[in-house]
Amino acid sequence: MSTSSDQAGGDAVVKVGFIPVGIVTGLIGGIVARKAFERVWAVIDDQDPPGPEHRQARWPKLLAALALEGAVFRAIRGAVDHASRRGFARATGLWPGEERPEPQG
Repeated sequence: MSTSSDQAGGDAVVKVGFIPVGIVTGLIGGIVARKAFERVWAVIDDQDPPGPEHRQARWPKLLAALALEGAVFRAIRGAVDHASRRGFARATGLWPGEERPEPQG
């Protein structure tokens, strides 16, 4: 019979086993997200997006660029992370994470 400490130990092994997969897919997701943001921004403006380090950046354009970049990065990296976890689970039969969000309250 399996105890909760056995399961906790197994969860730790799965998480450690997923680390290299997570690192590689995280890097790939970051590259894909960067390219996607550049393409989306090119549709909005013909200049490079302003960054916080640019002295001449106007607030509205800077905030729009940062918000869009954050949304694109979060969506793509989240999708890549979830897909890599599904692939890991298909390959090993083990899910490297939580089954569902913790209930609030």
